[in-house]
Amino acid sequence: MARSIAPHPLIERAVNRPVSIRAAAMADLRDARDWYERQRPGLGDEFHLSVADALTHLEESPERFPIYYRGFRRLLTERFPYKVFFRIQGDAVIVFRILHAARNHARELK
Repeated sequence: MARSIAPHPLIERAVNRPVSIRAAAMADLRDARDWYERQRPGLGDEFHLSVADALTHLEESPERFPIYYRGFRRLLTERFPYKVFFRIQGDAVIVFRILHAARNHARELK
């Protein structure tokens, strides 16, 4: 009779990768948050939470997002039309820009 073996708890635990955000991406985030906040109080915070959720997805499994442009991978935020451009370097995930979908990303990702 086969005996069932429970998986070890450490095997089941997801390994999150550290995400670092470059200065240009922080400026993008701040500018967009401020713009949304001017449109309606509280909307900037909702935008910020949407980006935070996207960054959590990057920590969990950045490889699931294919290379999009010149070695950059891209993740779309939910609800707001923004793209998070990042690269995987070793064990780290580096966010280079957070751009509105209508912006020319080719010019911004030099």
